[in-house]
Amino acid sequence: MDARCILHVDMDAFYASIEQRDKPELRGKPVVVGGENRGVVAAASYESREFGIRSAMPMVEARRRCPDLIRVAPRMSHYRAVSRQIFAVFREFTPLVEGLSLDEAFLDITGSLKLLGDGERVAVEVKKRIQERTGLTASVGVAENKLIAKIASDLDKPDGLVVVPADSVTAILDPLPVAVIPGIGRKTLPRLEQLGVRTVGDLRTAPEGRLESIFGRYTSTTRQRAAGIDSRPVVAEREEKSISAEETFDQDLDDRHDMEHKLMQLSERTSARLRRAGLQAATVQVKIRQSDFTTSTRQTSLRPPGNGTEAIYAAARGLLSAWLADNPGARVRLLGVGGGSLSPAQQADLFEDAHSPSAVDETVDAIRERFGNTAMSRASGLPRRDDG
Repeated sequence: MDARCILHVDMDAFYASIEQRDKPELRGKPVVVGGENRGVVAAASYESREFGIRSAMPMVEARRRCPDLIRVAPRMSHYRAVSRQIFAVFREFTPLVEGLSLDEAFLDITGSLKLLGDGERVAVEVKKRIQERTGLTASVGVAENKLIAKIASDLDKPDGLVVVPADSVTAILDPLPVAVIPGIGRKTLPRLEQLGVRTVGDLRTAPEGRLESIFGRYTSTTRQRAAGIDSRPVVAEREEKSISAEETFDQDLDDRHDMEHKLMQLSERTSARLRRAGLQAATVQVKIRQSDFTTSTRQTSLRPPGNGTEAIYAAARGLLSAWLADNPGARVRLLGVGGGSLSPAQQADLFEDAHSPSAVDETVDAIRERFGNTAMSRASGLPRRDDG
């Protein structure tokens, strides 16, 4: 089998970089994108990372580390639009593009090398076109497989380019901390430390018998990863498994009426995303996180499958109701609504359209498309107003 050439392209601090691009007054300052107060950091600028701020960190902790931190509310529709520009660049080089998120993808350019040159030349051109069209920088790893390319893209951020030739894999990987190997997380690291395994080289050369107590049946695979062995292909058009929306609240919700209002808003967002993607859901899930961070999920079938707001909300409301019956007096800090078991949306049956988009859905979609997501909402999704 001929050697492959894989690129892993990872945009640098994507959401935060877009905000700094669009708002010059934010450039050079510590910026995070994320929810207010009890939300979490979705993206951190490189200036904020100097304070130890990272994605998924609670916003309260981020502000503690950097009192001058600037928080920007997410603009997901805008980020998706920029992402489409970036992925359009990818497809100018190869049809084999495996998107991992809005700002990250694998590209298999093996079949393009005769026309475009070597992997490094292609990577330079990819970075150049992204910069020209979006004003943003990307870091790229170039290697013979996905594992090494992904590790390489993180070695010289931001705006980096690292090429790992096939005969240099061991020399480059061995000195790296063992945490760069996928699947080795915070719980595993202390156990490896006790065995004296601190680097990828330590892991690669450790006797298999010593590692079995930690990795079990995955020991052999883990050691192969440490040796840079990875045969996974780049898979274009990854199937989307679910579409969801969730929200963390500034104050815990303890009133059922308030929870149902939020649930309607989340159902609207989820159903609108399904319709934009041309998909319908056969299952509906709700995610509920209590004030003590205990998290529960509940799921039910949607028959027939659909993407109408009312059907998704009705299913979600039923799940929430059953959960509240089992958890009386619960205080809720987060709610989420998702649609799963996705398939292409079908033409609505005139006599069985309860789960299909209603005229209200179509009107709301059209207005939001033109004026933004906050331009219109159902009355049942609006906050309750006190009398008087």
